[in-house]
Amino acid sequence: MSVAEVDLILPCLNEAAALPWVLGRLPDGVRAVVVDNGSTDGSAEIAAELGATVVSCTTRGYGAACHTGLEAATAEVVAFLDADASLDPRQLVRVTAPVLSGRIDLMVGRRRPVGRSVWPWHLRLANAELSRRIRRRTGVQLHDLGPMRAARREALLGLQLVDRRSGYPLETVVKAADAGWRIAEVDVDYLPRSGRSKVTGTPLGAARAVMDMSKVLAR
Repeated sequence: MSVAEVDLILPCLNEAAALPWVLGRLPDGVRAVVVDNGSTDGSAEIAAELGATVVSCTTRGYGAACHTGLEAATAEVVAFLDADASLDPRQLVRVTAPVLSGRIDLMVGRRRPVGRSVWPWHLRLANAELSRRIRRRTGVQLHDLGPMRAARREALLGLQLVDRRSGYPLETVVKAADAGWRIAEVDVDYLPRSGRSKVTGTPLGAARAVMDMSKVLAR
């Protein structure tokens, strides 16, 4: 078996409907590491049947699932992607290639909605404000804190990330910027997701996400 160039970490909570599409579009050299975060719809079994490496994370939370996947990964470069089919794995090369070549330390996919209904206006507005605060805090010219991103595994572990909820991607950017990493963004398509978002799909989830990210920026 060939060694994967990139381990793709896919936090997963009840994404049985989306997984076949997502896992069927992996580029060559990419190994899927599906982190099951308590699914009850058979997601873990489906992922395993489709050839993914499946690990379990019993602590609920997006950051907990991401970090469990990071620790379980073995490739030198890792990427992150939501398992809900909102982003196309075939576009992963846009974020992984600059990291693999050594030109960029952290590459983030800037979401470009395919259709007006994909990204509700209130979430787009909140993301724009968050991005503005990131630019002010770090000086890094990011316009989206998208869920598709790539970096070197050991370097990420060295950041000693502590957030285990929805502030995890933001903490990654802030600590990477403080460490002097070369950070950039690249456009990726943002598609209609399968099912409802676990983070921002409800008012309570959206409020928790805002609180988590505000705490990270306040540190």
